[in-house]
Amino acid sequence: MDTEKIESLLKMMQEYSVASLEVESEGERVSISLVAPAGVAAPVMAVPAAMPVAVAAEPVVDGTIIKSPMVGTFYISPKPGEPQFVSVGSRVSQGDVLCIIEAMKLFNELECEISGVIAEILVENAQPVQFGQPLFRIVSG
Repeated sequence: MDTEKIESLLKMMQEYSVASLEVESEGERVSISLVAPAGVAAPVMAVPAAMPVAVAAEPVVDGTIIKSPMVGTFYISPKPGEPQFVSVGSRVSQGDVLCIIEAMKLFNELECEISGVIAEILVENAQPVQFGQPLFRIVSG
């Protein structure tokens, strides 16, 4: 992968506040992570596609994990000082609002896609979240 492509990826990561990215193109795989304290971007690892990559097995989890659909800031209530949308033990149905994720000054409600009970809230209020980051664990009940 040429330097211009990598520089373009780094600029987009900084623009959209993406902490890490993995891209595979034309038989090459590049994984990039931005170093938070200094704000300096550096390639962490470049692995040729033919080289085997070890994948850690994910633990078996009881219930369904609801993941963040975007990069942003997680809010558990509509406004500061107002009651939370849900808490551990809350019964939820399809269409119920679980949280708000603020991305680029837009407040996006995350609606539940299943019915069940909130078993865990995996993120603290007002914390940044990444795309695909687990937010809730919901069990049937």
